[in-house]
Amino acid sequence: MAIDLICRKIGMTQLFLDNGKCVPVTVLDASPNTVVDIKTEERDSYTALQLGAGERKESRFGKAELGHFKKKNVEPTQILLESRITAEEAGEFEIGQKIDCSIFTEGQNVDVHGTSKGRGYSGVVKRHGFKVKKMTHGTHEAFRHGGAIGAGSSPGKVIKGMKMPGQLGNARVTMTNLKIEKIDAEKNLIFVRGGVPGHNDGIVCVRDALQGK
Repeated sequence: MAIDLICRKIGMTQLFLDNGKCVPVTVLDASPNTVVDIKTEERDSYTALQLGAGERKESRFGKAELGHFKKKNVEPTQILLESRITAEEAGEFEIGQKIDCSIFTEGQNVDVHGTSKGRGYSGVVKRHGFKVKKMTHGTHEAFRHGGAIGAGSSPGKVIKGMKMPGQLGNARVTMTNLKIEKIDAEKNLIFVRGGVPGHNDGIVCVRDALQGK
């Protein structure tokens, strides 16, 4: 069941394993998510679980947003996200139910996706890892340029998808097959080995790893 549990990134630290090895981990706040709505094939043309997380003042919601929560008789949440599931899996849940980090186990591999840090407008060296040109032997004012981008007389145009300067970061990034080193159920914390996308206090989603399924 690939439920995307909404978490908040706290930051990075390190853990010492039983064998004495020190490993880097990212700490995620996996406070319980609320089932706000259950999408069905008959009503919505697809099946999904709508989860909500976080707190927000009612005055910051629009009337339509607030009406959606009141119709389902659940507390308004800051974030709403959907997870595609099967009709059989949807029958295991009900509106208002709480889902927490207990759906994961220590040692399990998970996928974590979120929005990467925005780095602004960047050149090809920083954005794509292009090699810096020689600083001597006639190179003139083009040390970090991308070079020629045309394709000659045929087809005589810039090929679509050419690596060029532009926006770096601020995009959806998925880290696959990260191992859960530790789960603190009392404090609702998940310790994932390695780094995950986004800044501290950013929103990320954790789900069971899809590779190898």
